[in-house]
Amino acid sequence: MTKEISTLTPFAEDVMEGLMSENKHLPSKYFYDAKGDSLFQQIMHLDEYYLTRKELEIFETHKAAILEAINGDNEPLRIIELGAGDGLKTKVLLKYFLSQGVDFIYTPVDISGNVLEILEQNLTAEIPGLKIETYEGDYFDALKGISERPEKDIVFFLGSNVGNFSREEAEKFLSDLQKFLKAGDLLFMGVDLKKDPAIILNAYNDSQGVTREFNLNLLDRINTEMGANFDRDQFLHYPYYNPHTGECRSYLISKSEQEITFEEESVVLRAWEAIFMEISKKYDRKQLEQLAKASGFCPVQSFLDSDNWFADVLWQKEK
Repeated sequence: MTKEISTLTPFAEDVMEGLMSENKHLPSKYFYDAKGDSLFQQIMHLDEYYLTRKELEIFETHKAAILEAINGDNEPLRIIELGAGDGLKTKVLLKYFLSQGVDFIYTPVDISGNVLEILEQNLTAEIPGLKIETYEGDYFDALKGISERPEKDIVFFLGSNVGNFSREEAEKFLSDLQKFLKAGDLLFMGVDLKKDPAIILNAYNDSQGVTREFNLNLLDRINTEMGANFDRDQFLHYPYYNPHTGECRSYLISKSEQEITFEEESVVLRAWEAIFMEISKKYDRKQLEQLAKASGFCPVQSFLDSDNWFADVLWQKEK
């Protein structure tokens, strides 16, 4: 008997919904199992993947100015980081804030419990005295509980994570996010800026094939967790960049007609049919100002790297 959708795990439900759609898609948030976490760490150190280096440069160069903009009034803070990852870049700011005597609690939020466990171990060892409270799960579930506390909140949403949404999706996400914040709370967000299209595309189509492996690993995860029969050799990894929309989109394309079975269901992929995997949207400064206004924030300050390839923007919830 076919399983009812309601009895499935959220992972299985989302996978089945995406693969049974006319325009097939898989949620990029599920890239991050233990192997996916490891692959993304490799991606961040690739020559072509400039985003990590540029944001790290911003933090190292502008950490004093960032602290002044965030906490000029020297209030107790709660730093809530959505999608914390390995904390490579955030550690620069956490160490500096502690060295300046800032009273804060760091709350990293991530869907991957594996990442959070490693992060907490590393931060506890590297930054003695850091007050840390991890939260595994959905961003808004975390914010719901955290936002009721008295500290001034600043939400970190770094690494161009906002680029994983279309423009419309980003506005909805940020509008929903600001509803959990108190008047005067802040959002500190990393954003990849528009630039030479070749530089952007290379970041998602690296010469070593690590990003390809990162995408294909989701098929392996579906095989393991849902008993599916994906053959990764039958898929082409295909990213492309549209300079008009600022969107870099990645697909896995079926090289032949094939039947995929999973959870007592099956779906036929036609030859050269695409599965949409991921979006990485880039902005210019005018578009960022429009996005802030549309989602209920007021721009406070922007911090840029030396090439103006990446920005970390500080926005305040409108009162």
